[in-house]
Amino acid sequence: MPAPARRLSPAVAWLFSVASGLAVANVYYAQPLLDLIADDLGIGRATVGLVGTLTQIGYAVGLVLLVPLGDHLDRRMLITAQLGLSVVALGAVALAPSAPLMLLAMAAVGVLAVVAQVMVAHAASLADPADQGRVVGTVTSGIVVGILLARTVAGTIGDLAGWRAVYVVSAVATGATAVVLASVVPAEPRRRAERVRYPRLVGSVFTLFAEVPVLRVRAGLALLVFTAVTVLLTPMVLPLAAPPFELSHTAIGLFGLAGAAGALGAGHAGRQADRGRARRTLAIGLTAMLVSWPLAALLPHSVWWLVLAMVVIDYGLQSVHVVNQHLLYQVRPEARSRLTAGYMLFYSVGSALGAIVSTLVYERGGWTAVCWLGGGVSLLALAFWRATDRAPTGDGGTEGDVPEGRTAGRRVSR
Repeated sequence: MPAPARRLSPAVAWLFSVASGLAVANVYYAQPLLDLIADDLGIGRATVGLVGTLTQIGYAVGLVLLVPLGDHLDRRMLITAQLGLSVVALGAVALAPSAPLMLLAMAAVGVLAVVAQVMVAHAASLADPADQGRVVGTVTSGIVVGILLARTVAGTIGDLAGWRAVYVVSAVATGATAVVLASVVPAEPRRRAERVRYPRLVGSVFTLFAEVPVLRVRAGLALLVFTAVTVLLTPMVLPLAAPPFELSHTAIGLFGLAGAAGALGAGHAGRQADRGRARRTLAIGLTAMLVSWPLAALLPHSVWWLVLAMVVIDYGLQSVHVVNQHLLYQVRPEARSRLTAGYMLFYSVGSALGAIVSTLVYERGGWTAVCWLGGGVSLLALAFWRATDRAPTGDGGTEGDVPEGRTAGRRVSR
């Protein structure tokens, strides 16, 4: 009996991409606005970093508590509900009269931003198996652009109209996206519903680490590559804002455009994975990340070296990230949302670790020390991949080995 036709058009895939980018950008808008927020709400400069911390903590909580629901509930309904609640949370941030209420609303924004990961899983479930890598790459590219351009958008709007306007604009855009998605996104194919209590569903995110070897390896690699990228992105504002550059919020935010150019790696990586070239794509991506650090170390000579480094490192990151997700989705299709939640938890840990360590290293050793740190983490990621390249997937095959000419949705190898 022929398989039912899939119903994900390229236009809808790009709509998912835009919606995912808008959702995840909400987590990062505050980064270039911390001084404005501190002055408006009377928060000390030493503690205003809680804004970003609570948002990231909220995101991690959402990964555990909300994303697994995608394996049990209708994902289209879940996406629409989360976007609607995000509008409320963003409005609460924009209207917050005090620091405690603003921080609480920001935590809620972080929890609900994980809708981006539900969209990735939903898009993958709607895609033709032979085209799944490209679709995942398309949606992931939107997430990457959202993360990188969040600083640019927030810095520009913040300079023109204040920090609250950033969240008003985001609330309007999110609401409009929710209406469009509810109208045009198809329902996913019927899944065999299994009655699972919510605590068990959430707990299975962690038991999957014991059951699925590919999840352990992909998550470990995610921790390392996202640590490396955050080591570059977090402290770069410090040398750029200091002499001799002394750039403004808006100018520093424009550096996100350079990283967004690297998001082209996401679509390319997805197409290569569909063609059975996952291993080669991973090797190129990890090598690109390593090569970016000598380029970044030349920042004192010209900001253009940093621009080039951002393009290269983000191209590498997205190549690795898309292939990681593609390999995960081959192993347990019925658990895509929970696999995504577990994998992205390590992304969050890596991002937090990179942010904390890089600023400490910059304070003690300056930009050169940051580049040595980032290069070391990138080298460790490459070594980790080489050491685990032939690890069993739990599907009778080995990681990173999707032979050319094979339908991508069937098996990971052979």
